[in-house]
Amino acid sequence: MNLTRYALRRLLLGAVQVVAVATLVFVLTEALPGDAAVVLAGDIPDEERIAQLRHALELDRPAVGRWADWLAGLARGDLGVSLVSGRPVAEVLADGLPPTLVLAGITLLLLVPLSVGAGVIAAVRHGRLLDRVLTTVTVGLYSIPEFALGVVLVALFAVRLGWFPPTAVGAPPNLLEQPALLVLPLVVLLARPVCSISRLVRAGMIDALASGYVAHAGRLGLSPWRVRLTHALPNALAPGVQQLARTTDWLLGGVIVVESVFVIPGLGTLLNDSVAARDIPVIQALCVLFATTTVAVNLAADLGAYRLVPAGAR
Repeated sequence: MNLTRYALRRLLLGAVQVVAVATLVFVLTEALPGDAAVVLAGDIPDEERIAQLRHALELDRPAVGRWADWLAGLARGDLGVSLVSGRPVAEVLADGLPPTLVLAGITLLLLVPLSVGAGVIAAVRHGRLLDRVLTTVTVGLYSIPEFALGVVLVALFAVRLGWFPPTAVGAPPNLLEQPALLVLPLVVLLARPVCSISRLVRAGMIDALASGYVAHAGRLGLSPWRVRLTHALPNALAPGVQQLARTTDWLLGGVIVVESVFVIPGLGTLLNDSVAARDIPVIQALCVLFATTTVAVNLAADLGAYRLVPAGAR
């Protein structure tokens, strides 16, 4: 199977997965206890007000009809209207997207060189002191939950030493205008994925360096680092690429935790606030956005891994 046919198959499967997730999200939000109209009506609601809200929210219609209309709206790019603010959901998401994109984007930009570099260095120094130190550090960091690591970093570097801001309260809308604010959140987001990906790169690199084709390349007179980077590394990256996709999925959840700890007004904070306020259209839109991102990232990773795997091994 060539790359084009493989990509089309995965794209079709991804579309089915997004529809399935959207349907599951709708079913789960329908199963939530309580009544959104009662919540929105206030502390002492009257029956007439509740009835008006149920009609305005179309909660008096059959669930199947609302599900079909919602999916049709998603296909047109219509995410609905927030029950709390009355604004289009797309605008609400657009307000919370920049901080999340900044955190996730910088994390991914730093993640690849840090994890690949650490994995290659550990593999080249296999069995030596540097390899043992890197392995010990990565195992230790990976065992610490993100929330706990964030609290410890805030207590030590923000509260005790005063090197970095503890939260984003009062920060400018563009987080890049205050880079010090990003240091601790980025450390939390990078800690676990750097550990997991570097260990995979290390293992793949050790196998590649022990292979016959690498030994043959060395006998041809190529420099050791050229052999490692141009012959061994590409074949060691396939597991790391797939783990990078899983890491990107994890970032969606990790960003929610980090935004909660550091009070960053991104999509994670928006999701927490929407759940507390039972703003169902925003919750549904965020879940579909996360699902679509997950499918797209995994598709890109599968295509990258497929391209890196030698033809005879497919």
